[in-house]
Amino acid sequence: MSSSGTQLHNVFVYGSFQEPDVTSVMLERTPESISATLPGFNRNRLKGRLYPCIVPSEEGEVHGKVLMGLTDEELENLDAVQGNEYERVTVAVVREDNSEKMAVKTYIWINKNDPDLDGEWDFEEWKRLHKKKFIETFKEIIGWKKDPQGKGRDTFSHVLREDQVNA
Repeated sequence: MSSSGTQLHNVFVYGSFQEPDVTSVMLERTPESISATLPGFNRNRLKGRLYPCIVPSEEGEVHGKVLMGLTDEELENLDAVQGNEYERVTVAVVREDNSEKMAVKTYIWINKNDPDLDGEWDFEEWKRLHKKKFIETFKEIIGWKKDPQGKGRDTFSHVLREDQVNA
């Protein structure tokens, strides 16, 4: 609990939100982050999409970052971008700095048998090819959240698909 009585949230991110430039747009600040590993999951590409998902896997592990001390409003911003294909759950990650376990929130792909799961997602490739487009789109999403004007998340989700980037 913070001094104001508001609960703060720690969130494990494994895709575009690992990039501080993206996080600063979505949260309107750059929170403290630590490197961590999530055991029991695999990170996957999704056919036709520029962002990854994670699904349970006994032998898997996903490397990412824990965004520390997010407010309820910041968590709502993440929820708005994740949409209804992800479920926010609490998981245990292992900190890379001291090997301690910590409970955090993360977003898992609801359909673990999705035929669009397409192998491992590559963060470095994403930064080279798609980071700029993500930042532009997330600026629009945050603007929409502040002033919807009849738009919904679906207005922007098509922008984060590969066919739109390559067109």
